[in-house]
Amino acid sequence: MSSEKVAIKGLCKSFGRQKVLDGLDISFEIGERVALVGQNGAGKTTLIRCLLGQLGYEGQINIFGMDPRKDRLKVLERTGFVPQHPPPLQMSVAELVALSTGLNGKDSLGAVIETANKLGLDIEQHGRQVFSKLSGGMKQKVLIALALARRPSILIMDEPAANLDPEGREALYQHLNDSASETFMLLSSHRVDEIRHLISRVTEMDCGKIVLDSPVSEVLHHKEKTGKGGRKNRK
Repeated sequence: MSSEKVAIKGLCKSFGRQKVLDGLDISFEIGERVALVGQNGAGKTTLIRCLLGQLGYEGQINIFGMDPRKDRLKVLERTGFVPQHPPPLQMSVAELVALSTGLNGKDSLGAVIETANKLGLDIEQHGRQVFSKLSGGMKQKVLIALALARRPSILIMDEPAANLDPEGREALYQHLNDSASETFMLLSSHRVDEIRHLISRVTEMDCGKIVLDSPVSEVLHHKEKTGKGGRKNRK
C-alpha cells in the first residue's frame, strides 16, 4: 500500500452479534477533503475510532504507511481530532491546553489562543474554568482550537460545527478552507451543502457499508437534478 494515502481493505467490526462495519474497501489520497455522511448508526463514528486506533478490528488499515493499532502514537502525532461529544474532562481549560501543547512539540500556546480567538473564544479568560463545566459550544471551540493549532497532516472531525454559533461556524469553515493543501481531511457531517466548498469528495455509509463514493460536484449536481441525494456506487 502507498505511504501517501489512507487505505482500508476488508474492514469489519462487530459489537457482540451486531456487525457495525461490514467489509469496507476504500482509500483516500493525501490532501483529499472528504465528507463522511450517513444516518445515525451507519458506522461513521466506529470507522473514525478504528482510524484513530481506539478499537480493534478485522481487515487492514494503512495510514500513510502506518498501522493505527501497532503504530498508534505515531499516527496520533500527525492527527488532529475533534469528537462529536466532548469528553467529560475534569481538568481546567488551562491544564488541558498545557497538556495538549506539551504532548506535541509542534504546538504552541500562541497558536491555540489565536485559533480560539478566531472562533470567538478568549481561551485565556476561561483558563481556570473546569472543561466539563463549559457550554457545549465553548467545549467544541476549545477542542477545535487544540486540533487545528497542531497543523496536522490528518484532520478528523466528527460533526465539528454541531454546537457552534453562526460566527464560530463561519470561522471554522474559513480556517479549514485555509488549511494546508497536503492535509487529509475527513469531516463527518450532516451538512454537506454547508461544507461543499471545503470538500472534494462525498463518502456515504449505510448499515456498515459504503453506498456512495463520488466527487462532491457529482453529488450536488445529482441532488439539484433530482431534488434529493440519491445514491451512486463507485467502489
